[in-house]
Amino acid sequence: MKKSIEINGFCDEQFERVKNAFIRNFKSGLEVGASFAASINGKFVIDMWAGHADAAQTRPWERDTIVNVYSTTKVMTVLCALMLVDRGLLDLDAPVAKYWPEFAQAGKEKLPVRYLFSHTGGLPGFDEKIPVEALYDWDRIIKLLAAQKPWWKPGTKSGYHAITHGYLLGELIRRITGKTVGTFFREEVANPLNADFHIGLSEDLDSRVGELIPPEMPDLEKVAEQFNFDVTMAIKTLSNPPLTAELSKTRGWRGAEIPAANGHGNARSVVRITSALACGGEVDNVRLLSLETIEKSIEEQSYGPDLVLILPIRFGLGWGLTSKDMPIGPNPRTFYWGGWGGSLAVVDLDAKLSFSYVMNKMNSNLTGDIRTVRLVRALYKAL
Repeated sequence: MKKSIEINGFCDEQFERVKNAFIRNFKSGLEVGASFAASINGKFVIDMWAGHADAAQTRPWERDTIVNVYSTTKVMTVLCALMLVDRGLLDLDAPVAKYWPEFAQAGKEKLPVRYLFSHTGGLPGFDEKIPVEALYDWDRIIKLLAAQKPWWKPGTKSGYHAITHGYLLGELIRRITGKTVGTFFREEVANPLNADFHIGLSEDLDSRVGELIPPEMPDLEKVAEQFNFDVTMAIKTLSNPPLTAELSKTRGWRGAEIPAANGHGNARSVVRITSALACGGEVDNVRLLSLETIEKSIEEQSYGPDLVLILPIRFGLGWGLTSKDMPIGPNPRTFYWGGWGGSLAVVDLDAKLSFSYVMNKMNSNLTGDIRTVRLVRALYKAL
């Protein structure tokens, strides 16, 4: 007989079916440790966690367990860059080189800022073969990206900037504010909201980090056959440098600022921050940006088969927008992004709803995760 699953935290009665879906994921053997949270009008209606923080299942997943959420980090980096747009310090239609003069090389002299947000700038990877450790050296990466020629005509299509996205936006933040993205995020977002999310994790927090359990890697060639798609760009982007989940256990990876991929948090901390977006830019008297800037960020920038992700993605300024191919929720002003392995952040501006799922057992599926599908369906049914 399977032992019962102990769910910690709280879940409003109205959302009992979400709690049941969460339990079901554990009982189906799909989870080791996970957290799920949701807020409406800036108030938490769900904040629950369960399971274990390690693969051996000896450490319980605690209230303050945090894990590397990979690309869900991009939500935070995009938010920081949009705050500068909101303050009139960053012009979406100005050339990147206005703020970062060295970027004006290799045909990128006029490339506008908005292309960096929307993954349409043609810089999803590196021409030069680099070791993983290069990602810990900000200046080295910035020099490479400034000198590099785009891999396609910028603005014509999207190709997911899996790792480079954070450096490109992060360098704009650094040039404008004089602060690294991790520092800006901490001072202007995480601290004011008392949110336990970190870009560049200090060593004293290591004891709270959950252990990621790696997935089997998808066979890109097979996925490409299924979609009748050329995977050259995907392989070129995702294999240089080759990233593994094991890296997330190293101090080098955790301590660096890799603002597209190495943020650490849990569902509560993600929702604490995204609830401000769901409420038009302000929560609990902390205003991050205006509703006008959020609405600008969800204007479609590109929509089609992404050159790296293979799937058709509808991009706004930095996040994915709900679409017929990726129907995240029933409301038109819903936007989202997720991370390798399954973490997810969703904002529904129409319902003033934000929710997030963060886990340690990674899923390898490129076309969606049954765990989040169950949770999202249950959540919207409950509404």
